[in-house]
Amino acid sequence: MTSSFIHVDCDAFFASVEQALHPELRGKPVVTGKERGIIACASYEAKALGVRRPMALFEARKICPQLICLPSDYESYSLFSRRLFHIIRRFTPIVEEYSIDEAFAELSGLRRLFHCGYAEIAWQIKQAIQKELGITVSVGLSLSKSLAKIASKEKKPDGFTVVKGQDLESFISKIPLERVCGFGPNSVALLEKQGLRSVLDYTRRPEPWAKKMLGKVGVELWHELRGEPVYGFMTEPKEDYLSLSKTKTFTPPSSEKPYVKAQLLRNLESAFIKLRRHKLRARGLSVFLRTQEFRSWGMEAQLDRATRSTLEAVRLAEELFEKVFRPGIFYRLTGVVLSKIESDDAEIQYSLFEDVAKIKSLRAIDEAIDSVNAFYGKHTLHLGSTLWLGRRRQHLAARGDLARRKLELLPGETFRQRLSIPMWDIRL
Repeated sequence: MTSSFIHVDCDAFFASVEQALHPELRGKPVVTGKERGIIACASYEAKALGVRRPMALFEARKICPQLICLPSDYESYSLFSRRLFHIIRRFTPIVEEYSIDEAFAELSGLRRLFHCGYAEIAWQIKQAIQKELGITVSVGLSLSKSLAKIASKEKKPDGFTVVKGQDLESFISKIPLERVCGFGPNSVALLEKQGLRSVLDYTRRPEPWAKKMLGKVGVELWHELRGEPVYGFMTEPKEDYLSLSKTKTFTPPSSEKPYVKAQLLRNLESAFIKLRRHKLRARGLSVFLRTQEFRSWGMEAQLDRATRSTLEAVRLAEELFEKVFRPGIFYRLTGVVLSKIESDDAEIQYSLFEDVAKIKSLRAIDEAIDSVNAFYGKHTLHLGSTLWLGRRRQHLAARGDLARRKLELLPGETFRQRLSIPMWDIRL
């Protein structure tokens, strides 16, 4: 069997995008996450000085006084991500978008088209990404998805590792069990109690033993790590969700009840906007708050039936918030989780005493809100309770906690409406 699976993993993706957009930052210690007060991503220059995520910024600055702290520009990161996947698809149509900065791809059968081996094709993909996006990626090529993912981590950053069949045992004999995606801490502890230390030790045990120890996942990984592909490719965009969540960190932390509540309800609005965009509805609702000491408190409840309407869920969200919120405590994050999700195309089962006309009116209101927001920008129409958020906007902008793309606008753009174009710093 020939090596034909690759895993492409961007190196310090958020920080690398910032360095690509702003060349003056290259070679300097850069971190993102200023708007949260916690490091979301650190460049390799920062990591070399001991800065790690999710370290608090004030702690990171003690370690590295010259640290450059930037607010996260998720809009630009998303655009780079889409471009990354587009480049890989120029070489092969079998691409799985594993995360915003990772992808799997299958190269089987492409040697005749490119007149070269799989290793050369993988190298061309790596070079194309780095040339066109200005960021480095690490690529692993091997016999299965699991092996390719292990290989891509082997020589980060800017790594390129090929694991062929004849080299497989030698390679996995040096790989500890915790490097395998699918072996959690408990699984690793269990396997170590059985005398295993490396991935090779695991593959040398018989298949029934793997099933006894770790069940179905254990058997799948047993085959994958032996170079026998089991996991296929999910090439279609994700359309089904078991749950859907929205969270928001705000700085500085606040104990002001109306403000914290407004943050929570904004998350509720955002979650239902996404729910409607994917033509879904949800019955389960959870809310949680996180303190500045990183302690979280939450509650969950169910609606009488699944809904896609923010206005139908807002009262329950407010009731849960009242039970969770504690006066005098400073909070830094709020979150909403929607669960028990189903398709909005399914027939609705109304209870005997429900006002069907009112429910249909709320659906019409949702559609009107979505239309206005699509034209004028997200949250142009919003719950009145979230007006408290406006009291902090100028404060955030003054602190530099907004991404440059939101502040440096092109002609005709507004804070809410911008073209899907990253803002490059180019000197001629």
